[in-house]
Amino acid sequence: MDTESVLAALGALSQSTRLEIFRLLVRHEPDGLPAGDVARRLELPQNTISVHLATLKRAGLLTSQRHSRLIIYRACLSRLQDLMSFLVKDCCAGSPELCASVITNLSACCPGKETQS
Repeated sequence: MDTESVLAALGALSQSTRLEIFRLLVRHEPDGLPAGDVARRLELPQNTISVHLATLKRAGLLTSQRHSRLIIYRACLSRLQDLMSFLVKDCCAGSPELCASVITNLSACCPGKETQS
């Protein structure tokens, strides 16, 4: 990612409603959610949700796909990975032990199949 696209992503996420929307859609991967479900789950008015979804989509953080009359929104996890990598790229300055807690925290959010019940 370049600095401009990182700033666009961070700018889109810097508003509380958009951050909540993005986190909700991350939790609903890989299926995503229709815009109406996003609005209902977050108790947002239908007429404002589209503005937030469009902002996140322009920043490359969401994708959308039409299914009949519904538009399904999904978090773009590859973009999230690129953003996280950009932010921590130079964190350890050649000393991996400095980044150990960051890596541990990121790894803990997605336990492997062998650690799940």
